[in-house]
Amino acid sequence: MIKRMLAGGIIAGFAAGLIAALLHFAFVQQLILLGEQYESGALVHFEASATAPAVTGHDHAAGEAAADHDHGAAETGGESGFQRNALTVLFTTLIYASYGILLMAGFAVAEQFGRTISSGEGMLWGLAGFAAFQLAPAMGLPPELPGSVAADLGARQLWWLGTVVATGGGLALLAYGRTALTAALGGALLAAPHVIGAPQLDQFYGIAPPELAAAFAARVLGVGFVVWAALGWLAGRFWSKTLA
Repeated sequence: MIKRMLAGGIIAGFAAGLIAALLHFAFVQQLILLGEQYESGALVHFEASATAPAVTGHDHAAGEAAADHDHGAAETGGESGFQRNALTVLFTTLIYASYGILLMAGFAVAEQFGRTISSGEGMLWGLAGFAAFQLAPAMGLPPELPGSVAADLGARQLWWLGTVVATGGGLALLAYGRTALTAALGGALLAAPHVIGAPQLDQFYGIAPPELAAAFAARVLGVGFVVWAALGWLAGRFWSKTLA
């Protein structure tokens, strides 16, 4: 049975990873390529001269055209572009396969407490995973576009891990707790990482346009929401078939 559970988690995660890769190529990758253009200096934010009143800020259309020109060959068939896209698919499927196994392990624990996991229940678990692994951490550390700056990596990793654990535990207590005390403890766990606060810089600066960074963060979270919901639904479906 354990092998079937692991296989179900891996298959569900692999399928969700393919969905994530498809959505990444459709909605996210172009923004990453533009960010890399700013990071390398090929594009410059507020490049226009202050003496030219007809041109203000940066030209997104020109930036996109430049990115298309520089990266188009790589995306459509160049060796480096193919390798990059293949690695994106590989790592995305591996990551979500790991998440699928974690969901299956959570289902097994829930079953020990008398909870029946269906595909619909699994989708709720998937959305809880999205909240724990992406949404709650993004409230302090939004997804970073190339060309953005952030605080010390080690401090950010520690805060992210603590936020994932606290959010996951808080949601579990709120969902399955039966007393006011467990509800209060769950709420406290949800709030704790944000009360402590994520590591931040003393001042904000960077070379990527803030509008581009905002669009990137929004799209990453939107893709994550869809993929985690699909992962939870698939994992719940495989789980219910395993026990049938």
